[in-house]
Amino acid sequence: MFQLVTSVWALLFGVFLIMVGNGMQSTLMGVRGDIEGFSTFELSLVTSGYFLGFLVGSRWTPEMIRKVGHVRVFAALGSLMSAGLIAFPLLTDPWSWTILRLMLGFCLSGIYVTSESWLNDRATNETRGMLLSSYMVAQMLGMVAGQGLLNFGDAAGFSLFVWASILVSLAFTPVLLSAVPIPAVQSPKAMSLRQLYDRSPTAAVGTLVLGGVFAAQMGMSPVYGAKIGLDVREISALVAALFTGSFLFQFPVGRMSDFMDRRVLILTLSAVGAVTCGVAFTLSGNLIALLAAGLVMGGMASPLYSLLIAYTNDYLEHEDMPAAASGMVFIYGVGAIAGPLMTGQAMDLAGPQFFWVILAVLFAIIAVHTGWRMSQRPAPAGDDSAYVSVLPNSSTVAVEAAYEWYTEAASESDEEEGAETKSDSGEGASETDEAASEGDEPAPEAEEPAPENLQHKEDYGPEYVDDDGTPPPEKVRPIIF
Repeated sequence: MFQLVTSVWALLFGVFLIMVGNGMQSTLMGVRGDIEGFSTFELSLVTSGYFLGFLVGSRWTPEMIRKVGHVRVFAALGSLMSAGLIAFPLLTDPWSWTILRLMLGFCLSGIYVTSESWLNDRATNETRGMLLSSYMVAQMLGMVAGQGLLNFGDAAGFSLFVWASILVSLAFTPVLLSAVPIPAVQSPKAMSLRQLYDRSPTAAVGTLVLGGVFAAQMGMSPVYGAKIGLDVREISALVAALFTGSFLFQFPVGRMSDFMDRRVLILTLSAVGAVTCGVAFTLSGNLIALLAAGLVMGGMASPLYSLLIAYTNDYLEHEDMPAAASGMVFIYGVGAIAGPLMTGQAMDLAGPQFFWVILAVLFAIIAVHTGWRMSQRPAPAGDDSAYVSVLPNSSTVAVEAAYEWYTEAASESDEEEGAETKSDSGEGASETDEAASEGDEPAPEAEEPAPENLQHKEDYGPEYVDDDGTPPPEKVRPIIF
């Protein structure tokens, strides 16, 4: 494992630094926007702009890469992202911020596509799952570290934006200077929403709604914290709790998915998420309760995305996976654009505490729809196939790589089961052969019993009688009636 990770250390370290900068600016938007006097709905527009740019970038970047190559696209988007981060404190109005966030979402989506293409190109059938997990860990650690750095500057000043820009700029140095082969990139045509829904209604609806959940908790939690009077340290702790939960719950959920119907697990996580948000709504004045709720809510939302991708895989043929991956990212993006808008509108009209109400409703929709689908369709065959962690903000490349890994893991499992069956059959045959050949000498033939109904010697004649007057066994014959 160590040798595998060191072979892609430059890429993983670069992704880590990018996520540190991105985590800083994502939370800083809510805090600084409140300082600038933006309304909750205006900040929700800023947040939705990011996810709109992310969705557009996921569709356009593959074409850009085909025209000018990975390295140029990677460097250009990194430079543009770094410049955008510095521009925030210079253009302090909601519409400028919305445009800048749209640009950042576009850049980050393209960076994900190129970095995940490099990562997937280095993976083999045996290492793809490990590399995807390492990539997820680098992203999560970067987001959490970014929250910590917010406490080393003034949110009302310029320095935090500069630090985020510096970190993003530094992130590209090890990647661009490392000697890695240039992978081919494909731009698969996405499945239509109708096709995806027909294949797996549970996954299609769940991914759409989950996009709203993840975007709202990622983009609107800093706004919520600022509106209820939390300081920067407390807001950064709340956001860090969300991403820490996402990291901690991935592995136990993955373990449980090996033994449970995935739909039961999807329903359970969604129900727990809804209940947690309901509890947080009633205890919103208690910081410890908010941190605990953030930890659990983040721990429910992120693994749900991996489960929904795995569940979709159960209904896909191998040739459909690229189109399905692109379609899933599109559905998620649509939900991510709508989620902050709904949350911001509710918070504006009914108060910041309705941040938790909207999230509870979205989680409940996933749970209710999954429960209903369980009554309409049996669990698919092979529902106990493997699980790999994929973050909701991943590009189509990572989602497609996850689909490939699921197929490879299922194929290996089938081969192992076949080998075990052959082994068991061979052992049974071997035991039979051993039992048959335990004795070196052949077993003696059983002697024929002497006939019971014999005629007297006068009935046989002298040629059938021995010297002692007794007919020999081999010459006597039973009487046949």
